[in-house]
Amino acid sequence: MKFLVDGMLGKLAKWLRLMGYDAKYSIFPDKTLIIEAAKENRILLTSDIALYREAVARGIEAYLVKGKNEAERIAELAEKFNLKIEVNVESSRCPLCGSLLRKVEKMLVKGKVPNQTFNFYNDFWVCINQNCRKIYWQGSHWKKINEVLLQAKKLTVNAKKGK
Repeated sequence: MKFLVDGMLGKLAKWLRLMGYDAKYSIFPDKTLIIEAAKENRILLTSDIALYREAVARGIEAYLVKGKNEAERIAELAEKFNLKIEVNVESSRCPLCGSLLRKVEKMLVKGKVPNQTFNFYNDFWVCINQNCRKIYWQGSHWKKINEVLLQAKKLTVNAKKGK
């Protein structure tokens, strides 16, 4: 499943990538987004009702995202597209560019991450995109990531109970 996320939902694109989904982020004009979604066989995600209606009228699979925050948005997409709400380090993608991540030996990041980070953490991943090469680790932000995902899971459980 591949997504094309419009310019209004940049944070959502990053979350989808973290969860391992192919989510292309684009700030192109509406007509270009529709052409791109069709050409690349991607599901268009937007919070713009006019863009959503135009895409559907042209036969493009699209979804109108209504959530007010990232947890709500993740929950509604998980329900609509049966997505797993989790970060699996084996399938996660670079939140910046969307390329796959690869686990690397700790010594390969020496001098490329802050010394404190290098000394405190043992597991590192690097983006395979030669133009990006961003390095990741499960740092202090990991708690916040898990909190948002837990909130999204609770929203899907509550929604299922209400049905």
